[in-house]
Amino acid sequence: MLKLARESAGLTQERLAERLAVDGSTVQGWESGRRPLSAMNAGDLVRLCARLPRLGAPPSTGRHLHAAVEADLVLSTGVAAGGSWVTPDLHPLAASVHRKTLTNLITWPFTGHLPPEFTGFTRKVPRRGPVASGPTMSAEERTRFFDHLMAVAERGVHPDAALLRRQAVYLLGFDQRDRVVRWLRGEWASAGRRSIANGDVTGLLEARSASVALASTGDSTHLHDFVSRTTGTRAEVANLNYWAHWIGELPDDQADDGFMATADTRAWSGMRLLHHLVGRLDPSSPHLPLNLHTVHSLVASRPTLLSGPSAVRDALIGALEMLSCSDVLSREGRDQVAGLHYALRLANR
Repeated sequence: MLKLARESAGLTQERLAERLAVDGSTVQGWESGRRPLSAMNAGDLVRLCARLPRLGAPPSTGRHLHAAVEADLVLSTGVAAGGSWVTPDLHPLAASVHRKTLTNLITWPFTGHLPPEFTGFTRKVPRRGPVASGPTMSAEERTRFFDHLMAVAERGVHPDAALLRRQAVYLLGFDQRDRVVRWLRGEWASAGRRSIANGDVTGLLEARSASVALASTGDSTHLHDFVSRTTGTRAEVANLNYWAHWIGELPDDQADDGFMATADTRAWSGMRLLHHLVGRLDPSSPHLPLNLHTVHSLVASRPTLLSGPSAVRDALIGALEMLSCSDVLSREGRDQVAGLHYALRLANR
């Protein structure tokens, strides 16, 4: 993240070191990880985050650097602990309910995909020689990190570890090892088949995390099952609140998952969420059943959203036409597409 900010400001490592009045090896250490930013004095880190935009980096640099430090802490905690347990009081995965921006940073070394939040960081200086386009982890570090997530998921069965366990299970979806996929199927067999009582956010999210993680490994069957079991229940409200928090439409940070159970979703408009989800109605997406279900629930709860900007409405029409021409929809999915077409016709009257 620091390298992206420096390059978007058009600065070499040497030039940035000069402007910050530090040794060149210091900047090299920051970018290589030999001198983690998380080990900096808090005041120095704040000053660095404030200085970079004044040197030409995007104004959002400070916010993204803070998130990058948090992502580094999650990764380094897992790598250091390996198969050992870390108590929720000390684990960064249990500190708050993660949003999309932070999760994209945590998973960047595994996906190799530049987080979409950073597309505005345009490189203005050439890189010297073959260099990594993003953060990297060795095979041993990856193994230790995912082994730690497994340890957390297997041992975090007490209520005070619910958030830690859920977020670990979600991240296990980025581990493609066969034994992990088998474990996730066992998790779904346990969590996904239990009756989800209204208001039981923990049970709901255990099932959701297991099905989403399995879909990330290429098995979307259980995601279809999860959507079918939650349709028409209060779980739809929890799902909408979760998504609103995930993309940042809910402004407040959350220390646990309890906020999802509230029946009042008027704290957020839904337009930002609709725009986000419409862009993910992709027939090839492993998470299509959940994305389509959420769009259907969102429009049903806020039909006036379709009377908003025509660009979003047109994008939804195009996405639905693409889905209608594909062969990936279940019967429930076809019903949801038909319902959205009907809602669009009503909005055009």
